[in-house]
Parts: sequence; structure tokens; C-alpha cells
Amino acid sequence: MISLTTSCDFSSLLSTIDAKNLLQRLNKLQSQEAHLINQSINIQTDTQLKKLASQWQYLAKRPSNQSPKELNQQHLTEFPLPANSSAEDNEQAMTDWLISLFDYLFSSKNVVLVRGAGEPEYFPAADDRPARIEFAHGFFASALHEISHFCMAGPQRRQLPDFGYWYAADGRSAAQQQAFERVEVKPQAIECLFTLACGRDFQVSQDNLFADFDTKDSTFAQDVYRQAQSYLAKPDTLPPDAQTLLQALLTVCALS
Repeated sequence: MISLTTSCDFSSLLSTIDAKNLLQRLNKLQSQEAHLINQSINIQTDTQLKKLASQWQYLAKRPSNQSPKELNQQHLTEFPLPANSSAEDNEQAMTDWLISLFDYLFSSKNVVLVRGAGEPEYFPAADDRPARIEFAHGFFASALHEISHFCMAGPQRRQLPDFGYWYAADGRSAAQQQAFERVEVKPQAIECLFTLACGRDFQVSQDNLFADFDTKDSTFAQDVYRQAQSYLAKPDTLPPDAQTLLQALLTVCALS
């Protein structure tokens, strides 16, 4: 029987002060490294980022009884919500927002983020079609997870379906689970930072609910936690695209 590891308090990793310090270091890295995106992540000078920031603040703090008319008055009609919208409606709008942010930031990378109907999958660019990152069932958390894998994958892996990664479905053996966890530490640490920058809760995913062995001795959560700490201490070790998106989320979401 699998047991989830819950001893790590990920919410303590990125306080408001820590986030500001991290953003300062990321801004400095961007100014020094020419291989990062050309546009400056500055909501004061970038009209689209300013608009996205306003949209996020609205969606993150919107009362459930606010009407579509009020939404229109704030020029946020790209993510329409019904009157008395549910948490699910709001989550879908936030996911649409994330797609817009990703596609804007990485327009030069020939890749798009796509809401998938089934399991996640990455399709490399082919002919005149951009690469596609399809995330599972339209879930916000799944989108961040798949983006994290995209950030980890280098140019060669981005030319391969699913980045050329090995994957075994739920019900993995103990050896398969150990291999899975080894390759998931860094992507999930990046996902953790993305999630916290959005002001959301993060939980590791061992992705093996139907395992027939005891995983209570797994150190996976602690490994992810330590890797996230390492990235916070040395943001220059983050993959460049992860630096870009994290910088944008810290700027635009401002730990809502």
C-alpha cells in the first residue's frame, strides 16, 4: 500500500520577502544573459504583461458572486465567468490565463500550451506546426507540471515525443518507482516554485496510487524540497526557460 510523504512544508519555502529577493536575482540574471527572452519582464513597460497581471489579480481574488457585467468593466473578457461561478469555473479561467501567459512568453520557441482531454503528452514541432505541450484534463497543476518538464528538456529532447522520457503507468514495481522518482525530483522542484509563485499550495506527486508495495521509506518529498531550496539559493542553476517563467510569475502574480 502506498503512503504519501507529507513531512515537508512546501508553503514555507517562498515567503513574500524570499520572493522579492528571488525576483531581484532573476532580474539580474536576465539582464546579464543574452539567451533569455528578449522582452523585459516588466509590467510597467510591457502592455500585455500588465494586462495579464490585472487579469490574474482579478481571478485570484474574485468573489464568487461577482457578475459578468463587473468582469467586463475590468476589461477581462478573455476569461469570461458566469454569474455565481463555481470554484471549477474560476479554476478553468485561471488555466486559460496560464496558457495565455505561457504562449506570450515563449512565442519565439515555436511551442504552445494546450488543454488536453486525456493524459499529458508532448508533441515536438513538425512541418509547419509548433510543438505542443498537452496537459491533463485541463488542470492548472498539470499544466505547471508539464511546463516544468519542458523547461528541463534540452534542445535534443524537445525534438522527441514526450521528450524521450521513459514512463510506466500507475502500478509500477518498487524498482520502477525508484527510477521514476529519481527523474522527477528536479521537474517537481521547478513545479513547486512555479506553484508557490502563483500563491497556490504545492504537493509532490508520486503518481503510483495502486502500488502493491510500501513506500513509507521514500525520501521523494524531502528530495524535492531540498532541490527547491537549492534552486532558491542558486537560481542561476535553474534552466533558462524556468528562470523566465518563474520571473514572470513572481512579477505578475505577486504572491496573490
